[in-house]
Amino acid sequence: MKRIAVLDFGSSKAQDVAEKVRSSGIYSEVVSALDMEKLLRGEKLPAGIIAVGEIPSAVVKTLQEGPVPVLFSGDLETFLTTTCGHTREWNVDVFLAQAVDKIRAQVGQGKVICGLSGGVDSSVLAVLVHKAIGDQLTCVYVDHGLMRAGESDQVVQTFRDQFGIPLVHVDAQDRFLQRLAGIEDPEEKRKIIGAEFIRVFQEEAERVGDAAFLAQGTIYPDVIESSKDGGTFVKSHHNVGGLPEDLGLELVEPLAPLFKHEVRMLGEKLKIPHAMVWRHPFPGPGLAIRVMGAVTREKLEILRKADAITMEEIRSAGWYDRIWQALVVLTNTRAVGTFDGVRTFDYVAALRFVTSTDAMRADWVRVPYELLDTISRRLLAEVRGIGRVVYDISSKPPATIEWE
Repeated sequence: MKRIAVLDFGSSKAQDVAEKVRSSGIYSEVVSALDMEKLLRGEKLPAGIIAVGEIPSAVVKTLQEGPVPVLFSGDLETFLTTTCGHTREWNVDVFLAQAVDKIRAQVGQGKVICGLSGGVDSSVLAVLVHKAIGDQLTCVYVDHGLMRAGESDQVVQTFRDQFGIPLVHVDAQDRFLQRLAGIEDPEEKRKIIGAEFIRVFQEEAERVGDAAFLAQGTIYPDVIESSKDGGTFVKSHHNVGGLPEDLGLELVEPLAPLFKHEVRMLGEKLKIPHAMVWRHPFPGPGLAIRVMGAVTREKLEILRKADAITMEEIRSAGWYDRIWQALVVLTNTRAVGTFDGVRTFDYVAALRFVTSTDAMRADWVRVPYELLDTISRRLLAEVRGIGRVVYDISSKPPATIEWE
């Protein structure tokens, strides 16, 4: 399939351009300007290049003299259709067929372990890989003690009963919390959790017997933000950074070329229930990166209760499907207050509701004051340990969606 390369010279719009090209039925991918020479000299040249950002004049000349047409500005549709002579070959149906073929070709008769978190990405991954290779797949759900209230039971029941996918449920709560004890730095938390996940998978692979592959729900924004393929480092993602050299399992990452909305579209094609496909994103490290500072059982319990109340009120008000991601952060800041006439010194909880399409950019949601008021009053009245509630009105960039 022909492709269009979006050559990124430090522009915040590169992802938007790539998604716009894909939405027109043409496959595109973002390429860092650092990899320009490799792109121009590669065996599989793109059908065209769209250059975005501040481009040095010398580089403009190099691109103009290059082997493929380049668009610096002007009409995108004319460039794609007339200049590049491109036909509309890209859609989710095409991707699905190709992904199934690629998985089968890579895996052969081998056994695959799939890291299942219950989130959108890993859920779509699990159903996709199962479609390709059936019972050669074993999903491993690691209960690391960092999930929302009731989520572990829901994940296990859905995949065993509804999809009939072989599933191993690993209770590793004590193991993860011991490793995280006293750790405050968010990057260190992410790396510890990522490494421990891999260790668990290695152990489970041995129990499954001769499993040679590990399937992961890595998607395109994960790759870019983790500084893979020439991107600009923002933060480590548990499924991209921290893989040990002795992994012993070959990675299967069929969703790595997709943006988040494309993963959801694929999930619908695979007939995954709407509620699961359109579930708000939830980070692989779970609540560990929504508890600021050191992670403790007490903090996790406070946050679970606060999160459950918040999600209940968002749904009740009809706002869940209008928000791309809603989260509660238990900050490491305490504030003086009173409860039943007694002085308190409890945690500040932060609400963060954002709208986005691909997680690369996000804006805070202007929810009604009445909704914020209801959530705040319930948190302060029903969750012991929270003494103040604030609402985060930061956009990404410069802020990230998660606080850690």
